[in-house]
Amino acid sequence: MPFTTRKALKFIGYAVGGLVGIAGLYLGAAFVLSRIPVAKTELNASPDVLVYLHTNGVHTDIVLPIKTSQLDWSQQLPFRNIPSGDTTMRYIAFGWGDKGFYLDTPTWADLKFSTAFAAAFWLGSSAMHTTYLHALTPGPDTVPLYLSHAEYARLIDYIQSSFRYDAVGGVQHIAGHSYGRNDAFYEARRVYSFLYTCNTWTNNALKACGQKACLWTPADKGILYHYGR
Repeated sequence: MPFTTRKALKFIGYAVGGLVGIAGLYLGAAFVLSRIPVAKTELNASPDVLVYLHTNGVHTDIVLPIKTSQLDWSQQLPFRNIPSGDTTMRYIAFGWGDKGFYLDTPTWADLKFSTAFAAAFWLGSSAMHTTYLHALTPGPDTVPLYLSHAEYARLIDYIQSSFRYDAVGGVQHIAGHSYGRNDAFYEARRVYSFLYTCNTWTNNALKACGQKACLWTPADKGILYHYGR
């Protein structure tokens, strides 16, 4: 075998080994840090507002009542922005994520390497996916959480600060994009990466309103572990 060929194969071997090592370190850190709990801050908080933590098996949402005495989300995120325009919806699910991934990958079969690469390495922008619901039932994928008014106010602040606003302070609806009849997309702040994923955003939402969470996680399993799911 020529010397240059041996050198090339050696370099490739080192590169592959390095990538495998980095991936192993990432997965190990994700597992360990997701098992470190961040405790609920107010154990005797008044159960004033019912919200939900929900997963589809990969991606987590925070689900809130559309209307409470503290806020009517339909004033900021109007029903006319969803194709159905159904004003009888009672809950709204918030899921933050990479804009390119959201808009260009309605199903896993549509996933492209370029989309995944851009999302993982800070090369894209972000969006907020909102899904309007009539009801939600607690179960293996849906955790009910009771918040005090003060906790809910902090959650509202966290979610509202995740939107990108226009020059007059309005949210920026991404028109013409939805997965079905009852959802809508909006421009959002921050950039998705393998260190800050959709589930990291949800985990930080739980921290913001004083609920159980993990120290850090890129995956839904890390969050749900602390809720016995």
